[in-house]
Amino acid sequence: MARVEIQTPADPTKGYTAQLTGYAREIQAAAKNFSLQIYQHTKLTLREYEGARARTAEINGCRRCQGWRTARDLPHYFEAFGIKPESTVAQRGPAPDEAYYAAVSEWRTSPLYSPRERTAIEYAERMGTDPQGVAADDEFWGRAKALFSDEEIVDLSYCIAGWMGLGRVSHVLGVDIDVCSIPEPSARPVVAA
Repeated sequence: MARVEIQTPADPTKGYTAQLTGYAREIQAAAKNFSLQIYQHTKLTLREYEGARARTAEINGCRRCQGWRTARDLPHYFEAFGIKPESTVAQRGPAPDEAYYAAVSEWRTSPLYSPRERTAIEYAERMGTDPQGVAADDEFWGRAKALFSDEEIVDLSYCIAGWMGLGRVSHVLGVDIDVCSIPEPSARPVVAA
């Protein structure tokens, strides 16, 4: 249930923020641009990206984001905004299977994740639940810096910040299911790779 009055019904042709048209227009435009930039310019592999994104969606409680699959859904997202990017994260390696998504909260023990994927998921979880703890954890940073360059750590940090902030806004305002203009997974057409 939406917690704010929806001034414009969800319109998939206008993209994710259409249902909140009329509120904080400039801020919503910046948020949309931030989201688009994350999907276009990350240097992470698709599996690293999706592990961290999926864990963030679980922590946020955003139901629509939990059903999002970047390889499948990103083309429709860009299409909704009339954008044809040269490259996106969806082209950065093989897509995870459903078992990968189902086990993301069990990243510590699941054999499905590489060391980099596991560390990206851990970072997303800790940034979302204990930012002060992860900031002060020298052992974590030793492991992270052994696997990721500083540029990749900053990249991942901003990706997590985008998912965390925008996903939480959608969830707490109650627009993550009933009025979110991202189509339900079952309603999305399959896109050939």
